[in-house]
Amino acid sequence: MIPTPYLLFLGDAPDPLAAKVAQGIRDWRPENAVGQLRMEGCRADMRLPDMTLAEAREAGAKTLVIGVANRGGVISESWKAVLREALAEGFDIASGLHNLLRDEPDLVAAAQEHGRTLHDVRVPSVKYPIASGEKRSGKRCLAIGTDCSVGKMYTAMAMDAEMQRRGLPSSFRATGQTGILITGEGVPLDAVIADFMAGSIEWLTPDNDPDHWDMIEGQGSLFHVSYSGVTLALIHGGQPDALILCHEPTRTHMRGLPGYSLPSLEALRDTGLTLAQVANAECRVVGISVNTQHLSEAEAEAYLAEVEDRMGLPAVDPYRQGAGRLVEALEAL
Repeated sequence: MIPTPYLLFLGDAPDPLAAKVAQGIRDWRPENAVGQLRMEGCRADMRLPDMTLAEAREAGAKTLVIGVANRGGVISESWKAVLREALAEGFDIASGLHNLLRDEPDLVAAAQEHGRTLHDVRVPSVKYPIASGEKRSGKRCLAIGTDCSVGKMYTAMAMDAEMQRRGLPSSFRATGQTGILITGEGVPLDAVIADFMAGSIEWLTPDNDPDHWDMIEGQGSLFHVSYSGVTLALIHGGQPDALILCHEPTRTHMRGLPGYSLPSLEALRDTGLTLAQVANAECRVVGISVNTQHLSEAEAEAYLAEVEDRMGLPAVDPYRQGAGRLVEALEAL
């Protein structure tokens, strides 16, 4: 278990989306977020108190969480002095990056010297099976997106929270570093060997009661050439009964790929459903989740109304408006 509460380290994040790990913790586990630590040039702000390491320790923080999810998941050399100082100040360090803390000799030495622990979240801890494709009892919902970082995790968490509020059986199934840091368990899917990726999602979403829903955290995008493989593993391993389409309407290109434009929601619907029905012929697209954080209230309402009319599906921003209509779409299946 990673000791809480946390000091969220934003490093030199170039934009708010680069600090999505910190943002997820702030939004879904605010009781664990004591403050933030930013380096010079950081362009992310979680609207938490800016703290020094000493101030955060005084406030009760026990673990410095690397809240940055940069391209390739690497520990920047520019962060190292802060991380070593944190260990000397009595913090554990937690990271979900591909570049593991335990593979950094200077951090390992500092942790040993000061009696602290390095927590690498993105390390598979289970011997996952190869996917069998066998049908499992229970129900499953998966969020898929037109791009990376458009709100797939927020959608699944908002729907699970609404299910819990209504007294309906539901579990959020984390598949990435942020979800695992929020809930304390899950599968770090993009660190699983490719042959076992779909099998790990079968393992994560086992047989369950007939009316129980697993809300599976989505990853990547079928249309993102860097990360499409992880999305397909979720679709086939999860065998979803329901798909939620996720979109952020102000993007001008795929994140990290300026030469690629985003697909239409219609293309996402048709491609995602075709692939999902390979593993579950009864799968249906039931709703649309739109990340409207960069739109005004009036702009958001107008955009959602247009999408809903065009697609014939409930279209909401579950973080801004609640996930009630998406949950009702599941209940109507």
